[in-house]
Amino acid sequence: MNLEILSALKQIEKERNVPLDMILQAIEDALVKAYERNFGANQNVIIEIDRSTGELRVWQRKLVVPEVEDPGTEMSLEEAKSLAEEAELGMELDLEVPSDVFGRIAAQTAKQVIVQRIREFEQNIIREEYLKRQFDLMIGTVQRHERREVLLDLGRAEGVIPVAEQAHNEWFRHGDRIKALVLDVRTSLRGPQVVLSRSNPGLLKRLFEQEVPEIRQGIVQVKAVVREAGLRSKIAVKSLDSSVDPVGACVGPKGSRVQAVVDELRNEKIDVIPWSDDPITYVANSLQPAKVLRVTLFEDKEARNAVVVVPDSQLSLAIGREGQNARLAAKLTGWHIDIKSESSARESQEPAAPARPAGEAAKKAPEPSAAPEPQTDSPRQPAQEDLAVPPQAKE
Repeated sequence: MNLEILSALKQIEKERNVPLDMILQAIEDALVKAYERNFGANQNVIIEIDRSTGELRVWQRKLVVPEVEDPGTEMSLEEAKSLAEEAELGMELDLEVPSDVFGRIAAQTAKQVIVQRIREFEQNIIREEYLKRQFDLMIGTVQRHERREVLLDLGRAEGVIPVAEQAHNEWFRHGDRIKALVLDVRTSLRGPQVVLSRSNPGLLKRLFEQEVPEIRQGIVQVKAVVREAGLRSKIAVKSLDSSVDPVGACVGPKGSRVQAVVDELRNEKIDVIPWSDDPITYVANSLQPAKVLRVTLFEDKEARNAVVVVPDSQLSLAIGREGQNARLAAKLTGWHIDIKSESSARESQEPAAPARPAGEAAKKAPEPSAAPEPQTDSPRQPAQEDLAVPPQAKE
């Protein structure tokens, strides 16, 4: 180690933001291990690099004892006094080792440690940088597919979309630029790997934040998001300004804002729903684009059930393909939803309360003494919590 190498390390510190003292401490630790490998593990050796000159100095620390049993760590009083007149039993003396004895080994070790520690430090910086962006939106360029995972170039790191985080039937080509949600950072042989998602509901929320100024400004709030990624999504929004229509703000002029999100998600269908603190109104809204005639709520400690009546012509639309619309509505609202056609409800004489439009004052729905009879003309959808959404995606 010399002044020239020290200057080079200072330049690395400046360009790559790697602390000089951390590198020098790592070199010193590695040199101690290298010395013990070459001269014996029982060597009580001390190695220091001068922070000003880069000079390498090596000492062997020995204990002064009456009778030497381990020459690597002990010395006699007679030998100690020949080196230092004030020496006495029990003292420790540091004996300097000539630099030429250890010079070549030191140079090789220092080079290896410098390269390794710089790489480790840079990887830690990258890891922390991307962890700070957890649940944020990120743009990457598709590089390749590996074991069904999609690998992306994010600039300073490699991104990966695991199979479980990919949307239904979504396929990317080399060079495609796509947006994804940061979930985590994992370690691979190639360095930090940023785990991304194209299926998490939080991605939809972030895309709307990007497209809708009113959401970024806090005028419109995203209250809940549910997805069957690649197929259909529902997002419930609320305005804190009575003069701003939350659905209109999200849809945008001529549908431009919602269309931008649809395009990014490869034509995933998106329903923008007005949120309401009135559960009857909210359940009715959640089944859009279907029209709802009546909603009756039955709630107890164990379950929250909603019986929804729709026009006969709207039954298939309300349920959706393979129950998808009803399933998403149940996830969005947290209510177990049964959908009945108007004619079926009339035949069964199901008690019903009229659905109210969003904004009307909430009235308590009648609570019968018994749970509703099971329905046969539409599937019962289980009440569910929202999917894994990062903080702030659901209030």
